[in-house]
Amino acid sequence: MIQSIDDPGDEFGVEPVCRHLPIAPHTYYAARTREPSLRSITDEGPKTRIHEIHTSNYGVYGVWKVHAELCREGRQVARCTVWRLMKKDAVFAVFVGLKDPGR
Repeated sequence: MIQSIDDPGDEFGVEPVCRHLPIAPHTYYAARTREPSLRSITDEGPKTRIHEIHTSNYGVYGVWKVHAELCREGRQVARCTVWRLMKKDAVFAVFVGLKDPGR
């Protein structure tokens, strides 16, 4: 959400952009100054490796196969975490589907 305000905010200003979005300007400024969460920091390692596995396998590996590859490498990442990280990336959206395959 921050990025969607930053881009047009440079041209039009933050307050006018926030008026058209469901977010208050003070919420935007608080999010800009906040430290990154522990989850976002710990997601960086697996997210990079998930992307590498997916692209090295011609972009056809889904959640289950990416998770299996991570397990073979000795990485402890929950399948639901792999699903969440793949879902965030639009490239993976086709392979993830609409619901979590691990539930």
